[in-house]
Order: sequence, then structure tokens, then C-alpha cells
Amino acid sequence: MRVLITGATGSIGRRLAARLLAIGDEVRVVGRDRERLSRAFPSATPVIWDGLHLPAESLDGVDVVFHLAGEPVAGHRWTEAHKRRVRESRVESTRAIVASMRGRMIGGALVCASAVGIYGARGDEVLTEASAPGEGFLAEVCVAWEREANAAATFGTRVVNARMGIVLDRDGGALARMLPVFRTGLAGRLGDGKQWMPWIHIDDVVGLLIHAAKNDAVTGPMNVAAPAVVTNAEFTRVLARTLGRPAFFAAPSFALRAVLGEMAHMILGSQRVVPEVAKRTHYVFRHTELAEALASVLELPITQQDRA
Repeated sequence: MRVLITGATGSIGRRLAARLLAIGDEVRVVGRDRERLSRAFPSATPVIWDGLHLPAESLDGVDVVFHLAGEPVAGHRWTEAHKRRVRESRVESTRAIVASMRGRMIGGALVCASAVGIYGARGDEVLTEASAPGEGFLAEVCVAWEREANAAATFGTRVVNARMGIVLDRDGGALARMLPVFRTGLAGRLGDGKQWMPWIHIDDVVGLLIHAAKNDAVTGPMNVAAPAVVTNAEFTRVLARTLGRPAFFAAPSFALRAVLGEMAHMILGSQRVVPEVAKRTHYVFRHTELAEALASVLELPITQQDRA
């Protein structure tokens, strides 16, 4: 395949580009810094953009566009300015990419990142790709984001909205931010710990993105989450045990709301997401159990107790 990847220097983009290059695909990596792109991907073709405008020729002959770029959601208090950057970096960049594709890319596929945040906080409700969007800032962003991506279907491009859960990757994302706290032994459940946390190993994120690109049966929303969803309390217990640390210090909901403001809704919201599209299209997950997945990501041995 000839592929173009935005967000190529992010944790997911790096792994995806490396996997595609390893299997012999022609890869064009998009970013703002040519030297950084060339250093990270010496065998890929660098494409420079400003976050909105792609060089027209960069799409010539491309079979698949992976659009993974976007301002990080977590790590900042949700001020109005930050929320605006989050929305614009997703919605406006997707609109611009689809506009660039029009007339230059007929057919093929657009695999566009989205997030399980589209479902909002739903308690114990089982959420499949057929479930309706929920409420809240992230849900509203994801609805607008997917709407812009779906516009590519009007000129014959197959569109996949990759709704990502919590990605297990020690070099980036939520887990990388959790690890320092857990290693101190000062971590614990968030709120009452009953909220569901859809997680997925970075290997399966990359695997599902490639599966979506190559499988014509995958179209529309695709939940990028492992089959064995767990609660926050269970996630906390397994991660602490994997690291050989205690996790006694629960963070009360009221304290999280006081410190994090509106962003607390993201970590206290419950999303019991299941990957129905992945199952229906016969994707084989490499990591289906949380303990094994964490041990794999952290390159630690897994004991028989961990498997229980």
C-alpha cells in the first residue's frame, strides 16, 4: 500500500509507520519538522504541513490516509483556550484533509482517529459501535470530528472512525503519565473505582488500524478497545500488582473535580465499550487480558497469580 500518516511522530503514529515500513509499504509521514521526520523515519517520505494544509502532491497515488493528529486532551486543565485547541486540531484538520483528498484520491480509505469519549459517561451500559453518542465536551468533539471524516464518503472513499480507548504504551498516552505515580506506591482508584475503563495494548491499536485499512468490510465506527474491559478499581489493582507496589490511596471524586475541573468527567466517566466490529471482521487480538498486556508493555515477567 501507499499510505500517508498524520501525527506520525506521536506514540501511535511512530509505531504504525514502523510496522508498515517493516512489511514493505510505501509510507509518507506528515509533520511540521522535516529534520525530525527524516531522523525518525529514514526510509519514509517526509511531508511538511502547518496542521491544516497538505501539499497537494502528497496525496498522489495514496491508497490509505491515517489521520492521527490532534492536540493532547489530558495533561492540561480544560480551560476554554485548551478546549478550543482540542476541538480545532481535530475538527478543522480533518475538514482540511478531506478537502485536500477531494479530486486527488478517489476510492481508497480514510482511517481517522476518534475516541470512546463519543459515548459520554454511560454507567454499566454495554456500548457497541451502534450505540448513540453521549453528552459532554469530548462527545461533542468526537461527533463533529467524525462528521468531517465521513464527508470523504461523498467521493467514494471508505471511512473508518477508529474510536480509541486507553492505549497501553509506556512511551506515551495515559499509561506513561500513570507510571511515575504508581511506582511511588501513592496511587489508588479514582472516585469509587466502579467506572469502566476500555483499554487496549499499543500492538493491537496498530493492528486494528492496519486491519481497518486493508479490510473493506470495516466501515464507519470501529471501537479500538480490548474485549476484556475492566473497572478503574480492577485496572488499579492489576497495574499496582504488575509493578510490585501498593495502591491504597483512593482519590475522592470531589477532590478530582476540585483539582481538575471539567476534565474530571473524563476520568470518572464510565464507558463499557466492546469491540463488536473487530470481532465481526475476524480481527485476532494479540493481548486480551489486562495483566498480560501490562506485563508486555512494561517488559516485565507475568506470574501465574497475575493471570488469575
